[in-house]
Amino acid sequence: MSRILVVDDVAALAGQYAYDLKRIGAHEVVTAGGGADALKLLEPRGIDCVILDLEMPGMDGFAVLREMKHRGDDTPVIVYTGTGDFDRCIEAVRLGATGFIDKAEPMERVAQEVGHAIERQRLRREVFALRTQLGESTLLGRSTAMEKLRSEIARIAAVPSAVLITGESGTGKELVARELHRLGANPAAPLIALNCAALPEHLVESELFGHERGAFTGASGMRKGAFEAAGGGTLFLDEIGEMPLAMQPKLLRVLEDHTVTRVGGNGVVHVSARVVAATNRDLEAMAGAKEFREDLLYRLNVHVIQMPPLRDRREDVPLLAERFVEATCREFGILAKSLAPEAREALVAHDWKRNNVRELRNAIERAVVAAVGETIRADDLPAVVRGAADAAVSDDASFQAQRTEAERRIVLAALEKHDWQITRTAESLSLADHASLLKIMRRLGIHRE
Repeated sequence: MSRILVVDDVAALAGQYAYDLKRIGAHEVVTAGGGADALKLLEPRGIDCVILDLEMPGMDGFAVLREMKHRGDDTPVIVYTGTGDFDRCIEAVRLGATGFIDKAEPMERVAQEVGHAIERQRLRREVFALRTQLGESTLLGRSTAMEKLRSEIARIAAVPSAVLITGESGTGKELVARELHRLGANPAAPLIALNCAALPEHLVESELFGHERGAFTGASGMRKGAFEAAGGGTLFLDEIGEMPLAMQPKLLRVLEDHTVTRVGGNGVVHVSARVVAATNRDLEAMAGAKEFREDLLYRLNVHVIQMPPLRDRREDVPLLAERFVEATCREFGILAKSLAPEAREALVAHDWKRNNVRELRNAIERAVVAAVGETIRADDLPAVVRGAADAAVSDDASFQAQRTEAERRIVLAALEKHDWQITRTAESLSLADHASLLKIMRRLGIHRE
């Protein structure tokens, strides 16, 4: 029997959901009246799925999702809203939610979503276990550069010392960090990822080392930091070059002593996470300019992995592009498509200097949406990929604009016909599910006034 957690500050609504889920799905259901209570119930990892209200006083649904992500908790979360603001739901999905529903949805639909979420999580864990067992890598490519990269990873994966991954933006540095973890001594332990550039400076210490209750305004309870949360596993510090100078001596101390002191606390906590850091900046030049501590650099670059730019492994572009086409079609809920030979040639010829693999994926997503029929042609690719000469052809831009406007009118007409009921509209347009329609609405700038 699955165990479901319903989180809503309106006790009557949470109770009704619990009653109906027990009746329809034969689930065991527990409820929480707010975000803090929900996180306490999630701590033992005995919950199979969470139904989470986004609009709650105090710690709202977004804060819960952020904290779950910080903890490395992959319990599937279905968010719901009664405001009709599906842009907020999409933002929740970006934070890790697996799906979303409207509070007006019938309970049969809610129970169906819960069942699907639990089943998808079961399959994901089975796939992860098989990949670990069979040694399947998430790093795609058959080029000499990629073979060399895999050899480097395999050589140092089981060594517990720090690793510094360098390379241009979009080359896949986080994938390498995950591969190091997967092939490391303890792949079942947590992998916690933090983007140093995205952390507010006044919260960096708390995020890394945790805090005690009352350490600062809003610290209502003890919270473990990333080093503790990643215990026995891997802590990935992306964009380490953006770490504030004031924090660097404290990070150095942890790397040397393997202990942390929570903000507002006096006790020392021993930590055992392996640190993998990544940057697209020249840390040696920064150290010479006194913008990055030299002693910290030497602690981080015990092992250095240099990521090859995509232009240095052009033979991998067709494989990556086809994989991105498959993934995009599946994500957008549209029929499978394939690349025409001239489109593939244009992709291989492009330099991808802006964002490497990330730029390639973005170009593929745009081409999948632009393509009519089952084949993606060179004309469907962004102008910058086709070449400068094509970028100046205004007729093509006009055609694309007209097609986008036609698509917008079709979607709006279907929404009006079905009183803006997302699920019914998605079904009438033969889309995979309501999430596919919401992504299309966001792309076309459609929202209910």
